[in-house]
Amino acid sequence: MSASKPDTDGIAVIGLGRFGSRLAESLSALGHEVLAIDRDSRRVQKWSALLDQVAQADSTDGQALRQLGVADLNRVVVAIGASLESSVLTVLALVELGVPQIWARATSTQHSKILSAVGAQHVIFPEKETGERMAHLIASRMLDFMEFGDAFAIAKMHVPAPMAGHRVSEQQLLDRYGIRIIGVKRPAEQRYRYVSDSLLLGPDDIVIVEGTIDQVQAFASLT
Repeated sequence: MSASKPDTDGIAVIGLGRFGSRLAESLSALGHEVLAIDRDSRRVQKWSALLDQVAQADSTDGQALRQLGVADLNRVVVAIGASLESSVLTVLALVELGVPQIWARATSTQHSKILSAVGAQHVIFPEKETGERMAHLIASRMLDFMEFGDAFAIAKMHVPAPMAGHRVSEQQLLDRYGIRIIGVKRPAEQRYRYVSDSLLLGPDDIVIVEGTIDQVQAFASLT
């Protein structure tokens, strides 16, 4: 991971406990290059055979993270749950490295407030989330995501840039992307409403989309 060419697709997961390891597996299954980091040699040894890149390091040490190439990544997840101090210091180290998107695990409301205060853009409570669901949110531009049986999903997202300024009927969404837009919320509106074919999509609209997991994710990634 060269410092001169950031790896925008790579994602680091720091902390290989139950949640972190499951998240790393899910991100890898989605096709993303995952760098997994833990200070416990036993966890590193366990997961080195199952994940592509696993490293033993003290995540509170910014220099150690830089040497591993973490500063080149756009997204890092701090999945540490056992130590509040290590969690917070790791987020601080990532902020100092200039990582654009920091997702951090919280174990309490107070912990959540501290993580946000020191620079984590996204705070998550694993007890309320699954590793698979968080993997989809972290690895895409979706704002929320719900998976059903048979690989079907409903997701909330901003209108993809190529769709803005066009009417729903003009896009042939089902034929071209395999998805349907079923709801929309304008910036000035408080509630979602159903979508008509004549609706003109705005760049700041938030839409509810349904389709297969792969189709929904691909639609959210349009640029």
